[in-house]
Amino acid sequence: MAVPKRKVSKARRDSRRSAVWKLEAPALSRCTHCGELTSPHKVCKNCGYYKGREVISKEA
Repeated sequence: MAVPKRKVSKARRDSRRSAVWKLEAPALSRCTHCGELTSPHKVCKNCGYYKGREVISKEA
């Protein structure tokens, strides 16, 4: 069975573990109809448009 030759320092151990847990900001794009920030490839929650056409009719 494999046994480590030396003790791994806390700094080396923690720096290895810290790189995995970094979160990325979610991707956002502007709606072509109203300019609201939305998730890409999804219907705009503000106006109901997707790719320049109305998908969901919103009562404004």
